[in-house]
Amino acid sequence: LLTNHHLAMKMAQFPIAQNVTVVEGSTANMTCRVDYNDNTSLQWSNPAQQTLFFGDKKALRDNRIELVRASWKELTISISDVTLSDEGQYTCSLFTMPVKTSKAFLTVLGVPAKPEITGLSRPAQEGEDVTLTCTTSGSKPAADIRWFRNDKEVQGQKEVNATGRSFTVRSTIHLKVDRTDDGAAYTCVVEHIALGSLPHQVTEVLEVHYPPQVQIVRSVIVPQEGQYFKLECVSKGNPLPEPVFWTKDGGELPDVERMIVEGRDLIITTLNKTDNGTYRCEASNHLGTNRDEFTLYVYDPNALTQPGPDHALIGGVVAVVVFITLCFIIVLGRYLARHKGTYLTNEAKGAEDAPDADTAIINAEGNHAHAEEKKEYYQGAARNVVHLKSENLGFANNYALRQEYVRCIM
Repeated sequence: LLTNHHLAMKMAQFPIAQNVTVVEGSTANMTCRVDYNDNTSLQWSNPAQQTLFFGDKKALRDNRIELVRASWKELTISISDVTLSDEGQYTCSLFTMPVKTSKAFLTVLGVPAKPEITGLSRPAQEGEDVTLTCTTSGSKPAADIRWFRNDKEVQGQKEVNATGRSFTVRSTIHLKVDRTDDGAAYTCVVEHIALGSLPHQVTEVLEVHYPPQVQIVRSVIVPQEGQYFKLECVSKGNPLPEPVFWTKDGGELPDVERMIVEGRDLIITTLNKTDNGTYRCEASNHLGTNRDEFTLYVYDPNALTQPGPDHALIGGVVAVVVFITLCFIIVLGRYLARHKGTYLTNEAKGAEDAPDADTAIINAEGNHAHAEEKKEYYQGAARNVVHLKSENLGFANNYALRQEYVRCIM
């Protein structure tokens, strides 16, 4: 039984070490443990197989390496101010027969340096091609770089170069700038596992020079005599165009007592008809000159208050006249067509079975029961026609037209 117990203990006599990851400049603790040890020493060695500690005895002269804990079951050492050169495979040895070992890899994360943006040595001019480059060095593994224009992300071209044990990372964006880029903030953000949730970042504000842009804004929509009136010259440019120049009809302002220039504003204290004309505002900087014009017409307030023609009433009258004219034309056409058709129809019907023309006309009316009365009526009418004057004939015709017209509009 004693032999079996010792055999089990011998099997448990094996060193255990774990990998360690630290950030450059911090402290790494390397621990080696063994479950059973029969007074056998533990030892730590570096990647170059140099002994660091044998038990509690320091073997390598390096002030950064210190003993944390030493016993038969554990040997823990610390390496302060870790550098990238400390990275590698460390060995824990248990000096049994034969010697038993365990490996632990020390990973050192290289912290990226704070980034720098280059390419903005001077103000850019509108239309110019600008290249911005963000650079960070010392990262391990290689850092990631992101670009932002104000709050919107923009894509850059990434380049990674190894420099010894670490990496230098660059990211470049190419711009064709215009006036909307003036004052835009371009931010380079460096992200890395060693930085956690606090990435490095740097921001540059882009300055773009561009020629002036001018617009005149009036204070009153309908200027009237006696009113206070102001024209504002809204000018934008970089550099800001100062001052602006006001002219009237191509010359100087004629009445400096009433026409006052305050900064960018032209103020006319009391309008009158002599102020009518074209006013121009002109602004300049070293990139160019721009201008805007406003034509002023001063209205008579009395004329504006007089009632104008009632356009709705005039339109209604015109519509009624057109409607009546159209109805008259339609009635006239129907009247002529009907009487011509009645005459032809009556003549045809009377020719078939009537003994004479009078009977034919009576038959055409369709009332055979009173044929003789109609015949006598038409004969009397025929005799009366001979004695009608021209004005009576006109009245008879107009009466018939009026009857047709009444039927049309009803």
